[in-house]
Amino acid sequence: MAFGDYPAEYNPKVHGPYDPARYYGKPDTAFGQVKLGDLGKWLMRRNKSPFAVAGAMSRGFWRWQHKYVQPKRTGMAPLMQIAFGFMAVFYVLNYKRMSTLDFIKSLFF
Repeated sequence: MAFGDYPAEYNPKVHGPYDPARYYGKPDTAFGQVKLGDLGKWLMRRNKSPFAVAGAMSRGFWRWQHKYVQPKRTGMAPLMQIAFGFMAVFYVLNYKRMSTLDFIKSLFF
């Protein structure tokens, strides 16, 4: 499979128009339905190749796009989600500097 190609499992005669948010492979047990004893076997069945990880991230992005960004009447949700995501990233990046007592003293004194 090359970059930008359709998945090998996709068949236009069977699946119809291509949807980038859909997984066309063989369906497996949903994560919420996996019993704790079977979790190891379930994780071993996952494809952990870079192409598979990139495909999963792409499907997640397109599902988010279809749900929050592309509806006819979208609201503030996608903008707020992006803003909170940036806040979380910058908090983690600056945690060590902000956690010192000197930083807190400089804010109030």
